[in-house]
Amino acid sequence: MQAHGKVLKYGDNVDTDVIIPARYLNSFDAKELASHAMVDIDPTFVERVNDGDLIVAGKNFGCGSSREHAPLALKTAGVSCIIADSFARIFYRNAINIGLAICECPEAVAEISEGDEVKVDYDTGVITDVTTHKAYQAQPFPPFIQKIITEGGLVNYLNNQE
Repeated sequence: MQAHGKVLKYGDNVDTDVIIPARYLNSFDAKELASHAMVDIDPTFVERVNDGDLIVAGKNFGCGSSREHAPLALKTAGVSCIIADSFARIFYRNAINIGLAICECPEAVAEISEGDEVKVDYDTGVITDVTTHKAYQAQPFPPFIQKIITEGGLVNYLNNQE
């Protein structure tokens, strides 16, 4: 299982209020939420993101309010994986719960640039910057988390267990 796409890059402390601003939380429709993803930090995000693209960000990605709308908006917008120096713990859990792959790799964050083509192998944890031909090692996902991501989230995973 892997992610493969171009990189959209952001800095430290990207909080859930800029991932999906509170003024748009009156909708539970994932596509409606996705249409406003990152609008306060990057008004062009929705126009630039394509299915499979990745976000690379600095420290404490997803800090702030513990809204599960934030990872859902990013996943629905097309983001296949987020690579960061670190994640706010509640965002980390919410991302896994909805089936959005995330990994921590400060070395990759420091060297990968906006627009680079990147692959992430969830089995091995290897992040490959196809543009620069450099590889980085992140912690691979345990098999049960890979299954949650493959199934599209924890609810689907649990519903498909025998």
